[in-house]
Amino acid sequence: MGQANSASGMAVNDECKMKFLELKAKRSFRFIVFKIEEKIQQVVVDKLGEPSGSYEDLSASFPSNECRYAVYDFDFTTDENCQKSKFFFISWSPDTSRVKSKMLYASSKDRFRRELDGVRVELQATDPSEMSFEIVKGRAL
Repeated sequence: MGQANSASGMAVNDECKMKFLELKAKRSFRFIVFKIEEKIQQVVVDKLGEPSGSYEDLSASFPSNECRYAVYDFDFTTDENCQKSKFFFISWSPDTSRVKSKMLYASSKDRFRRELDGVRVELQATDPSEMSFEIVKGRAL
């Protein structure tokens, strides 16, 4: 899988890419939450959000004391009344999570994000207020 060239040595499980392609092509999910399995040094799929799922459902999927990555498919209407959609990459790193875990997520983030082609906006949050729906909406427009 060509993980030898990665500085962090973190592999990306194929399922991550497959589910992301499914989200992009078929809108099968509203969001995907990913986590790093430290034992196997791999990014894996943690949770899939129903297509009808809301941003609140995504927020509720983040553990309060563990880091996660997520991709969220944000539908919105512009001021000109155009329907648009943007993929957000969210890096969740709460203050209460372990230092080692925070470092691991931080060092693996850019490489993992590169695997997800088409993600336009990135959001980093250490507590829920930093990833409120208003912030996401503001970043999308």
